[in-house]
Amino acid sequence: MNYSQIRAFHYVAVTGGFSRAAERLALTQPAVSEQVRKLESDHDVLLFNRERKQITLTPLAEQLLLTTKQLFEVEERIDDLLSERRAALKGHLRIMVDSAFHLTDRLVRFRSRYPEVSISVLTGNSEDVVESLRNYDAEIGVVGSQDPGSDMYVESLGSSAIVAVAAKAFLSRRIDRIHLADLKKYPLILREKGSKTRQKLEKEALRNGVTLVPAVVAEGREAMLEIVASGLGIGFVSDAEFGSDPRLIKIALDGSDLSMSETLIHLKQRKNLRIIRTFMNC
Repeated sequence: MNYSQIRAFHYVAVTGGFSRAAERLALTQPAVSEQVRKLESDHDVLLFNRERKQITLTPLAEQLLLTTKQLFEVEERIDDLLSERRAALKGHLRIMVDSAFHLTDRLVRFRSRYPEVSISVLTGNSEDVVESLRNYDAEIGVVGSQDPGSDMYVESLGSSAIVAVAAKAFLSRRIDRIHLADLKKYPLILREKGSKTRQKLEKEALRNGVTLVPAVVAEGREAMLEIVASGLGIGFVSDAEFGSDPRLIKIALDGSDLSMSETLIHLKQRKNLRIIRTFMNC
């Protein structure tokens, strides 16, 4: 295996182009292209589909990229170990959450102590978060599950009750509580099937002999709340995520003890990555 060829492949894959990879590696574009060409030729494989000056990864390249991410992260960890005593923490921390609400205090503390670290926060359901961590597309995750997998380190962020939400003008009279069995009387606005909130709600409803049929399925919490606020139906969130939208009211669910646990997670095998270790210690 030729290290220079693997490195060239890696940076073309992560940057999305030969020119950008050349800039990152301080090489010329022809030099990077030649390294990738030789890697493909030496192993008789195709790593990139090249069409109209755009490149996409082949299925083999996608598998190889996950491995090279692990390879170059080991290099980064070696460098961190050798320079940790003298170097300020820098870099980029990628966090993927099913809700940013539970993370804001930690982000404030972390940024105040390590201002040279840039942070990106992406949102998705719990399945998206776990997949991103396993693909090395994020370092830290927040999910609505206490058991995201044996390969994950887990730290509880607490739990809160699942509540129904509706627009103030949606109901003919104000109610503070609603039974699961009565939900079938209303149009329901549910999250996508990967949502832990939806999964827990549907499981508990079935246990009570109730089948929940969505009138609208919304991709993401924010989209769901906007649709609910428009007056189309009743949605569901954890109490902690209800916020203070003046258009909405929350309604307790009777006949159940439903709650959402929020959990901070990262891959166990990445626990020694300095930026992860520092965030978790913050």
